[in-house]
This record gives sequence, C-alpha cells and structure tokens, in this order.
Amino acid sequence: MSDIRYTNDHEWARLDGVLVTVGITDYAQDQLGELVYVELPAVGTAVNQGDEAAVIESVKAAGDVKSPVTGKIVEINESLNDSPESVNDDPTGNGWFYKIEIGDSSELENLLSEAEYNALIAELS
Repeated sequence: MSDIRYTNDHEWARLDGVLVTVGITDYAQDQLGELVYVELPAVGTAVNQGDEAAVIESVKAAGDVKSPVTGKIVEINESLNDSPESVNDDPTGNGWFYKIEIGDSSELENLLSEAEYNALIAELS
C-alpha cells in the first residue's frame, strides 16, 4: 500500500507529519515529455486545494500544477530551477515540486488511492 495520494489532474501528495510533499505523477511526466522549465511557488504562499501552485513547460506543452491540499508552502525543490528534467527521471522522488504545511489532513481522504489512480490512468490509455 502506497503512502501517496493522487488527484484527477495527475498530482501526487505524500503526507509526512504535518508536511505534504507534492509533485506530478509518472503518467503526467510521460504525457508531457521532457520538462524544460518549472516555475515554483514562493515559500510562504498560502494555497487552497485545487489552486494553481506551479507552472511546468515541456517540449510538448505547458501546464499548471494544482495544489492537492490547502496550506502554506514551506519548502520548494530549488534544484528544479536548473534541472527540470529531474522530474522526468524521478517524478515521485527527487522530482518533487514543493512541501506544504497542511491545514486539514482530512483533505487527503478526498484524493485517490494508488489503486483508484491506476484505474483512472488505465481508462485513459
């Protein structure tokens, strides 16, 4: 069983205490192709669940990363500024985008489990 929850928009969220690490899924990075630019949110920014929190550009498209939970951004993955392609290499590891101090952990219950997310992407294939 994975400790990661997913959105319908292909973001993932991993809870660790009161912090949630956020990134995009392997499926999303595969569909986008090589990432060439990532615009991360500023530390201290407050976001609501579903708000646009980051911007990504790839060789194929540009898009937004929406926050899977409500809270305050407390850390960003600054290495993505110089190496956005690390998202392609390790989307649920070193390719994380930001960490958020969660306001209400019950919001995670509204996200998809790994099995539910796998069923969603199976329908898309």
